[in-house]
Formats: sequence, C-alpha cells, structure tokens
Amino acid sequence: MPHPLPDPMLAKAVDRIPAADAVAGGLSYEPKWDGFRALVSWDGERVEIGSRGAKSLTRYFPELVAAFEQVLPEPCLLDGEIVIAVGEPGAQRLDWDSLTQRVHPAQSRVMRLSSETPAMFIAFDILARGDDDLSIRPFGERRAQLIELLREVPHPVHVTRETRDAALAAEWFERFEGAGLDGVVAKPLGLPYAPGKRAMFKIKHSRTAEVVALGYRVHRSGSGVGSLLVGLYTDDGRLVQVGGVSAWTDKRRRELVDQLDPLVERDDEGRAVTGEGERSRFASGKDVSFVRLRPELVLEVRYDQLEKWRFRHTVQFLRWRPDREPASCTYRQLDLIPDYDVGAVLES
Repeated sequence: MPHPLPDPMLAKAVDRIPAADAVAGGLSYEPKWDGFRALVSWDGERVEIGSRGAKSLTRYFPELVAAFEQVLPEPCLLDGEIVIAVGEPGAQRLDWDSLTQRVHPAQSRVMRLSSETPAMFIAFDILARGDDDLSIRPFGERRAQLIELLREVPHPVHVTRETRDAALAAEWFERFEGAGLDGVVAKPLGLPYAPGKRAMFKIKHSRTAEVVALGYRVHRSGSGVGSLLVGLYTDDGRLVQVGGVSAWTDKRRRELVDQLDPLVERDDEGRAVTGEGERSRFASGKDVSFVRLRPELVLEVRYDQLEKWRFRHTVQFLRWRPDREPASCTYRQLDLIPDYDVGAVLES
C-alpha cells in the first residue's frame, strides 16, 4: 500500500541568500524549480502523486506514473517538483502554460498532452525508503539516501542539483532564471522533515515595472475593487493585459471605487462598460468580467517573473506614478533575461 502523503514542508521568503552557517548544522542550496510541487508514493505496485494542496495529480501525468513503475528501484516516498520543458535540446526552458494545460477533465486530452509535452520529476527529498521512515532524520542524511536511491535512475526522473557554497548558489540564482527557474532554496542540513511548516528559505527574483490600469474586477463580496487589472504597451501600440494587483484592505477597496470612477469607460447612456477577462482552466465557472478604465493611470508594481506576455504571479502594488505617461509603460522597460538551457541545470 502506498505511503500516506503528508503535507509538504514549506519555505519562507527571505530577501537574500543566507550564509552557509546562518543556522546550526549549516545550509544546503538548490535551484528553485517552477512547477507543481508533488509527493510521490510508490509501494512496488501502485503510484500515488499528491499536490501541495492535497489534490491528487496521478491521473494528469500518466507518463510519470509509468516511469515511476519502471525505474524506481524500490518502494519509497519522494518529494519534488513536476515540470515541463519545451524547446529544442540545448535551448529548453520550463513552460508553465504547458504544465497547467495538463490539469484537464478530459482523459483523452491528458493522454495526448502526455505524449506531446511529457513531464519530468525533479526529486529533492525522500521521506521513506521501503519501511524505513526517513522523515525523522536530518536533511543531510535524507539527501544522501535520495542520491543513493536514484543514482542510476534515467530521465524523466532527476535529482536536483545541490551545493553547500553560497557563492555558487548566487550564480545559480542569476544564471538559471534564463531556463525558467525562479530562484534558490536554502535548506537546513540538520532539520528533520517538517510537514506544513515553513522551515526552509526561498529567495525569489523581484523586480519593478510601471504599468497602466486598464480595468478592475469587483470584489467577491460585491463591494469594492477585488483586483486591479494592469497592462503594458507592445511595440505596435497595443495595450496588453499582463496581470492583476490585489490584496487590498476592505477600506481601501471601497476607496478605490471612488478613486477610479472618473476613469471608468461609459456608454452613451452613462453605464459602465465591461470587458471579459481570460478564464482560468482551474475555475471555468468564475466570473471574469471587469469594469473598463480609460488607460490614463500609471502605477508601479513589484513582480517576480514574466511568462511569455504576462506576469507569472499576482503582482504587488508599490505606488502610483502620476509622473509617468501611460504610453511609456512598454515591455521594453522589463529586464531581458539571457536564455539558459534546462538540460544544463539538470547536469550535476
């Protein structure tokens, strides 16, 4: 019977890479993979894949289930990340869109995509080996067990790179972003596995950009601004939605409605003009309509990563920028990240 899947151990965000001796017993550093966190249980007959949110991912990655059954040398419980890389060999990078497309109700689509865009599993911890509970052992010991177990295991299962050198971790932080990774994780070597606890440290990329407010969604309570939709101009003058800003207080949500009212686009009868936003495949029934704003208001936001044309995650409001012209808010202001190959990240 597969091992029960615990809550995964988590990481708290810090603003810089901590020194190797910042905690008792020292730190180990790993690239921070940008995919689906996954706990994989294999009992020799059956595979179970669970997500961070306790959702079963088993049916969405049949190619990984088949691989685990074939290549794992013995029953075990692994912690890691499911990722998908796209592009030609030597120029591959992680692709979030391809990964999210796998979570689909139609099994025929899942099977087709498992062949067209097969996933990889990047292992970075081991909680059990056979009947031996490794979760109570220090991470340094677990890491050694992980390498021993998976040393000869072929693609699509990999063990993530690791270093005890903070300077090398800083190089990885800069270099690996070009392959779609989003930072570095620092792990206390002497720590047992701590389910659900933020016992590790994550250092993610953080940048700022000036963007144009192009609309807002009403808060789910029915009162105030739930999220402010923002955009950037392309070279040919198109204003493209790139993300959203949320996390307002209840008071600020109500204030924003009044603040934004003079910018609301209205029809000939004075009614607010609405638009239809992109619908998430995870919440197909969600209302994605928004109130359109004239593109006159500029704000500065903090973001971590650009995925194709959009910010990868919800962005953080920093300040209004009345000194900036909306037309100056273009993609050209964003940092250009040199490309880097996922395959080179996997090499140890």
